[in-house]
Amino acid sequence: MLWFLLFVLGFIILYQKWRHRYISKIPGPPSWLLVGNTFQFLGSSGDKWHTRRKMLTPAFHFNIIQQFFKCFVDHSEQLVERLQEECTKPYTDIPPLVTQMGQLLSVRIGRPWLFLNCIYQFTAIKKEQNLLINTLHKFSKSVIENRKQSFAESDLYVDSNDEQFGSKKRLAMLDLLLTLKNSGVQISDEGIREEVDTFMFEGHDTTSAGISFALILIANHPNVQEKLAEEIKSVMNGSDRSFLFSDIQQMHYLELVVKECLRLYPSVPSIGRKTDYDIVTSTGYLIPKDTIVGVHIYSLHHNPIFYPNPEKFDPDRFLPENTKGRHPFSYIPFSAGPRNCIGQKFAMVEMKTAIATIIRNFVLLPIDKPVNLTLISHMVLKTSDEMRIKIRKRYKGSELFTYCNI
Repeated sequence: MLWFLLFVLGFIILYQKWRHRYISKIPGPPSWLLVGNTFQFLGSSGDKWHTRRKMLTPAFHFNIIQQFFKCFVDHSEQLVERLQEECTKPYTDIPPLVTQMGQLLSVRIGRPWLFLNCIYQFTAIKKEQNLLINTLHKFSKSVIENRKQSFAESDLYVDSNDEQFGSKKRLAMLDLLLTLKNSGVQISDEGIREEVDTFMFEGHDTTSAGISFALILIANHPNVQEKLAEEIKSVMNGSDRSFLFSDIQQMHYLELVVKECLRLYPSVPSIGRKTDYDIVTSTGYLIPKDTIVGVHIYSLHHNPIFYPNPEKFDPDRFLPENTKGRHPFSYIPFSAGPRNCIGQKFAMVEMKTAIATIIRNFVLLPIDKPVNLTLISHMVLKTSDEMRIKIRKRYKGSELFTYCNI
């Protein structure tokens, strides 16, 4: 054990001494040294990040989200069709969808000697990582190539209701990147693939984790579930039609529920930032320039100073009268500041649509309790246990809802 501690201590000393001279020159963005160049926008820095962020921001305009809303609804209804099969089962395990890449990253972080690429590249973990990266790249490239073949600028979405700019094209992310490339902007096919890789990861695993935790919380709080069902019934006025974007926007209690779910279980439980200058905290502590700072979002969201009885699931915390005076950075499920999540509005609409569609069609009953879940954090918050609920068909009747086969 002593030799191991000496090795770790020596590694830390050498890392601090050499990180700017040698380690920073290892290919791949510095904040994602362990992953290499897999997620460029997520971990890139400096001019590259700023250029890409500025380039991609229009792709997440509110009107683009409305353009994709029918896709959200169609896939939510397909999910409902699959869940019909679960109604006769004693319970359903909400798929945890653990990211293998996140698992590999966690393994590498826990073994300091693997920080060195000269060692890591000969390990079985590295071989598995390469296979995963190749799979991701292959899928991303197929999406890009398919879109290139069907891509025509004349068919792009035109926002005729833009009050500030009049008739201006609003492009989805991939369309925007292809248009910029065709117009001479310096972005290569590899650069386009990097951005698609990033949003495949950010938009899939984080949202699915958020929905999974939301379902088990709703199942364990029938009063909240009843209020959601009442709101959906009121907004839809008894109609069986598919949701419209305006319907989801009217579901204010649903918004409170999703926010509280993300407070208790933020999809990304911690983030890292590098200071650009010396910072002095309110207590007088100096954080020097170029320091890597870990921001533990999960702990922040469970701080009793901001959230009394923090383990209690209470959507009313986010009513306007209850948020008044609360520190704006006490709730950051999508991070905050210039490097906040570029797709946070996109994610919120996607989560709300999926949850509303499920509650509209099913009654969720508890099997496992959230307090008994064992949380694990790879890159996204997960559980090491099953997340079991019971799903039963919701029927219209004289009461708000009835269900069978309990």
